[in-house]
Amino acid sequence: MASQYSTGTTTPATGGSAGIVGAENDVRNGPGPEVMAASTLEGNDVINNQGEDLGKIKEIMLDVMGGRIAYAVLSSGGFLGMGDKLFAIPWGALVLDTDRKCFILDVDKDRLKNAPGFDKDHWPTMADTTWANEIHAYYGQRGYWQDRVL
Repeated sequence: MASQYSTGTTTPATGGSAGIVGAENDVRNGPGPEVMAASTLEGNDVINNQGEDLGKIKEIMLDVMGGRIAYAVLSSGGFLGMGDKLFAIPWGALVLDTDRKCFILDVDKDRLKNAPGFDKDHWPTMADTTWANEIHAYYGQRGYWQDRVL
């Protein structure tokens, strides 16, 4: 199902990559949107296909050994950073909307509220394959490590 925010052509999400919609056909000097500094994406809003606010990107987690982005950590709820619940979102589940400078996650608010999450003082072991398989299955994603090029 196409998002109501998909105003431009879409770069398909393959191999655990986030999709891109928006002005990716613009010819520009410098990076983006195919290659960007992770710090420019941290703090970006995350919305769903209905335009509801789901939270903000707090961190972007790298699989250092595999040379890939593993997860975006979504911060949701709370007030001024207090009481936020954190969620590891598989990178391939996100679509970057370059026009609106946000990410789109195809999940409704209630499903996100019931998603496996954690708090800032109790992070999961993200390299644990059992945990990673559960997270990817929850969001309907294939594990990013399953497409690893050798």
